[in-house]
Amino acid sequence: MRGLLRLSVIGAVLACAGTTLVFTASAAAAQGSYSPYNETASAAMARYLRTLASDPKDFATLIGAGRAAIELGDAQAAAGFFARADEVNPRSPLPQAGMGAAQVISGDPQAALPYFTRAQQLGATLATIGCDRGLAYDMLGRQADAQGDYRAALSSPDGDEARRRLALSLAISGDKAGALQTIAPLAAKGDPTTNRVRAFVLALSGDSAGAMTAINAAMPGSSGSVAPFLRRLPSLAAGQKAAAVNLGIFPDAGDKRLASAGATPNYNASTTSYTVGAVTSSVSTNRLEGIDNLLHPPAPRAAPARRQVAYSATVRPAPAPAPRHAVQAGKIWLQLASGSDAAAFQTQFERMKSNYTELFDGIPAYVARSADRARLVIGPFRSSSDADTFAEDLQTVDIRAFKWSNSATDQIVPIGTP
Repeated sequence: MRGLLRLSVIGAVLACAGTTLVFTASAAAAQGSYSPYNETASAAMARYLRTLASDPKDFATLIGAGRAAIELGDAQAAAGFFARADEVNPRSPLPQAGMGAAQVISGDPQAALPYFTRAQQLGATLATIGCDRGLAYDMLGRQADAQGDYRAALSSPDGDEARRRLALSLAISGDKAGALQTIAPLAAKGDPTTNRVRAFVLALSGDSAGAMTAINAAMPGSSGSVAPFLRRLPSLAAGQKAAAVNLGIFPDAGDKRLASAGATPNYNASTTSYTVGAVTSSVSTNRLEGIDNLLHPPAPRAAPARRQVAYSATVRPAPAPAPRHAVQAGKIWLQLASGSDAAAFQTQFERMKSNYTELFDGIPAYVARSADRARLVIGPFRSSSDADTFAEDLQTVDIRAFKWSNSATDQIVPIGTP
């Protein structure tokens, strides 16, 4: 699967519908390491890193961290965590299954198959690995094998994702009716991904108009930007179709790299910035060294592991609002201080930054002026859960932060603005 490009527009469609880039939840759940329905992947990653900072050989947590990295689309970090887990417990099938899943989302399904084979040799059931190995087969153009694996996984905790992938695979094989029947149980229970999957099924079957109608139901007003992608789908080879609709990977003959349009996650230790996201076909020594650095942060009073996660697309605040005028109401911020003397906020914030450099790296501050008071705030955050995650980070260094939403009359300007 070379010559690939990961498209931002299709990635948005995948993310909007709540789809999961799966290292099977059944495998992780068996170790009690991951709870995908109770927290975001970025929040889970932060929690795992905090645990691993004190116990780098915690097997269940290493598996959970790998799982969270898979959820975030970060194949290299996932493979590193799973490799560490394999060193801790080489007789467990979970690390091998995880490394296989990491290879799949990196766009190298052929390299994934030996990991799945080893996982089975160590006792993994087909239900456990079927959802991910099925996608590897799909990307290799082996739709019949893929569909067998997906069906084996329908009764597992990953059953809904296996059902989505099975429907897409059937559509790739030309079985539009079977594909639509496969997703019917998801629609019946109100699954939010149904319209997204239905749109891809229709597009794969050549019904671009129907596909755009379904996309608009999932993402109102988005059909225009997605239309070129949907129209091109039927012309792709079977394996390319599978990569496109499941992972947002689209062929581009002029580009021999696997690129992501999204932000690359950064795992920042006190003295080492370990950037992941490059594509490789195996677990390399450098990658393991990076995970070692991540799990062994030096220096006293170094930022706790949770604060060392910098997922710029999720945890970090969104771009700054325009200065000197009200921004859109209802944005989510974290309030660090309040009072009538806004001029004192800059000194307060500079003191926080000097004491906790890594924590506040790249974080701008603003003054929000309301009728009754002024507030020192950071943000805005993309979601309430992201704000909660950063507030928890601040709490680890005894900085109290409170979520606050601005009104249309609040004036929000960069700190230091006269």
